Amino acid sequence: MDVEQSELRLASVAAAIADPARARMLCCLLDGRARTATELAVVAQKSPSTASSHFQKLLEQGLVTLVTQGKHRYFQLVSADVARALEGLLSISSFDAPAFKPSTPCHLRHARSCYDHLAGELGVQVHDALLRKQWICLQDSGYQLTATGTERLTALGLQAVPDSSARRRFAYPCLDWSQRCSHLGGALGAQLLTHMLHDRWLMRTLDTRALTLTPKGRKRLAAVFDISS
Repeated sequence: MDVEQSELRLASVAAAIADPARARMLCCLLDGRARTATELAVVAQKSPSTASSHFQKLLEQGLVTLVTQGKHRYFQLVSADVARALEGLLSISSFDAPAFKPSTPCHLRHARSCYDHLAGELGVQVHDALLRKQWICLQDSGYQLTATGTERLTALGLQAVPDSSARRRFAYPCLDWSQRCSHLGGALGAQLLTHMLHDRWLMRTLDTRALTLTPKGRKRLAAVFDISS
């Protein structure tokens, strides 16, 4: 890319950020969580139809990405580089981004099942711990186990080897409905939840997807994943 093209690209990106409505949307996404089109339209103080054109502009300029989770669609910042650039601009303007306020029922926020894997605050914490400890690493759109992760999860009693004959994906980031961050989906996520239930780290709540963390589970999460919950 030559100098003139770089300058034109910079001007295009700057123009996308400069619009007040789009700036509010981008600032709202700075906490790393995803938002629906409706939520961002409210933040931008625009009607859904008007907000749609703003979403398209942000997508075209590579500032946000669209994530589909079941029947729901969410927007989030495309990368940490975009977040750092916005943070730099905010440090000049001294603007505080609004805090995320989940609308999920309280009993489902801390821990629940998402199909057959762990979701909610606890699910996100486990997902983040696996990355922080470098037990898993991102590859394409999914995760693969590292040597350390294979060793540690095998010791925990999991089948930490992908089944090449299985049609199901082994591990991938699944966008959490309440937290708007990723928890661990796929066969590995299912194995983890099965283990936590079988070993009484968690207990199912009757007639709901909510899960209850037991005293044993609290101790084991701290010992295995360095999670205080």
